[in-house]
Amino acid sequence: MSLPAHHDAVSSTSSAILNALPHPVVLVDADDAITGANQAAEQFLQAGAAVLNRHKLDHFIPFGSPIFGLLEQVRARRSTVTEYRVDISSPRIGADRVVDIYASPVAEHPGHVTIMFLPRSVTEKIDRQLTHRGAARSVTGLAAMLAHEIKNPLSGIRGAAQLLEAGADENDRTLTRLICDEADRIVGLVDRMEVFADDRPVPREPVNIHVVLGRVKTLAASGFARGVHIREDYDPSLPPIHANRDQLIQAFINLVKNAAESVAEQDNQEIVFQTAFRPGIHLSVPGSASKVSLPLEISVTDNGPGVPDDMQPYLFDPFVTSKANGSGLGLALVAKIIGDHGGVIECKSKPHKTTFRMLMPVHSGPVESGMAGETDVGDLP
Repeated sequence: MSLPAHHDAVSSTSSAILNALPHPVVLVDADDAITGANQAAEQFLQAGAAVLNRHKLDHFIPFGSPIFGLLEQVRARRSTVTEYRVDISSPRIGADRVVDIYASPVAEHPGHVTIMFLPRSVTEKIDRQLTHRGAARSVTGLAAMLAHEIKNPLSGIRGAAQLLEAGADENDRTLTRLICDEADRIVGLVDRMEVFADDRPVPREPVNIHVVLGRVKTLAASGFARGVHIREDYDPSLPPIHANRDQLIQAFINLVKNAAESVAEQDNQEIVFQTAFRPGIHLSVPGSASKVSLPLEISVTDNGPGVPDDMQPYLFDPFVTSKANGSGLGLALVAKIIGDHGGVIECKSKPHKTTFRMLMPVHSGPVESGMAGETDVGDLP
């Protein structure tokens, strides 16, 4: 029996809408047999539509997974149920598959449930972005207070120490110089914090990220990373970033400096710069009413001992550091710069492999000849 034309049109439209969704969506019947899936679900479950429609959900997801209890709740309540951080890892679909699940009943078909999987790595990127901006605001307020309550009195203390030094003997001059040096050190720390309070707009233009990384490599190799092998793995067709070149250089210098310090005790010291184009990544970021595409991936990887597990969730918070003399502001500033450019940053670390990965938007306007950074890396000083 042939279906009416309008039914075919509605079915085709519904299929197109489902396939346009970036997140995996699966429809199961009352027996948990898969009766429909969009293209994102086919990729997520690593099987085509024909294979999916021949199996139940437990063919792809372990039978003991919390997702099956979730489906029973949806059927019993006849309402949408959401579960966060559900591990659905299996040999068929891979390890480290932690997702948020949104399951809803299908009113027209009792027992049928629509399941949407939201990969946790995406939601965590959004959470981190909000956390980094909140941390930057907290440092902004603290910097303003320190400038008034500490920085100004320190100038008086330093001036008094200099007056005492003029009439002091050699032993006392050692103490007065210590006072001056420590006052200068505290003022320098406050100055670094005041960077967070600078909300003035900065000039931006199309920037070639490879030239930025080339400048950083040159500075690092001639200074703090001398003797470290810096390897480059670039996508040569990467489009430009709408960015402030100097701020990006500062951010990557901080990252590479951390990496160089991390590999200092290694025999084969190596830092790897990588770039890639990853279409299909859209995130909600503060300051934007719509989802933003972040297809440019830039990463800095080192083969150092790794970041302690208990420190990783707080790595971009101000004053968090594992260094004896560190201020804990370097990575917080990196997160602020990347966030101000509309991007996100994350860190994945295990022994002998720590990767800082940034996702950035592309420049959307016209690109003029002579674009910022449109120079051969080999020509940089």
